[in-house]
Amino acid sequence: MISSAISSISSVPLAQSAPAPSSATAAPSADQGFDSILKSLATNTVDTLKAGETTAVSAVEGKASVQQAVMATMQAEQSLQAALAIRDKVVSAFLEISRMQI
Repeated sequence: MISSAISSISSVPLAQSAPAPSSATAAPSADQGFDSILKSLATNTVDTLKAGETTAVSAVEGKASVQQAVMATMQAEQSLQAALAIRDKVVSAFLEISRMQI
């Protein structure tokens, strides 16, 4: 049952209109520090949220299509959910470390 759920998830196609990562937003390399990786993730999330808001305002003004507004809003929502999940994991890890006996 679980394997069929996993196989169905892996067969879900990715969004066709997702922008390709530019050189500035490329995947973090192994030689970067943890703080710089978190900083770049936060910056990318903020940029995605701003782009979603700008596209939504453009759609209200009639300068962008509804489809573009929905896609940008969904990408912004997905970025925000990922950022919140990462934040929750970092806080959970910190709390676990603080409970350790020395």
